[in-house]
Amino acid sequence: MIRIGYSKDVHRLKTGKRLILGGIEIDSPYEVIAHSDGDVLLHAISEALLGAKALGDLGTHFPDTNDQYKNIDSKILLNRVYDMIVTQGYKIVNIDTMVLLETPKLKPHINKMRETIAHILKLSIDDISIKATTFEGLDDGGKHLKIEAHATVLIQKEATIKKL
Repeated sequence: MIRIGYSKDVHRLKTGKRLILGGIEIDSPYEVIAHSDGDVLLHAISEALLGAKALGDLGTHFPDTNDQYKNIDSKILLNRVYDMIVTQGYKIVNIDTMVLLETPKLKPHINKMRETIAHILKLSIDDISIKATTFEGLDDGGKHLKIEAHATVLIQKEATIKKL
């Protein structure tokens, strides 16, 4: 059985010095306003995985009303979601993502993000696509007030081997 999941995450930005995205720290004139580390890319991937298996959303499993998740590293959340998917008997086939951010430019960081995500999800880097674009100066994103990420995932039920 094959299942598809999609999600989008968006966070407000403020003047800062670092941005956590795709599990890595990037020098940036802006940082995310969030309960966790605000990694919109890992959040979108996590929610797409949860959605593919109809397991709810991140807020259901890791509520921002729980101080246990205050400033939590989103790599930990993604790893926990991965464990949920694997426990349900599924494997991840591939992930396709898009990040919308005016600045900094993400191209120099994309391969490191792909490597980080591949490591967490026990995938090949070739199974993870990260694309980046800007808001073209439009709306709040174009004014450096938000960051947005979209993710689509494909998961597949692991084949079961019958014992004779």
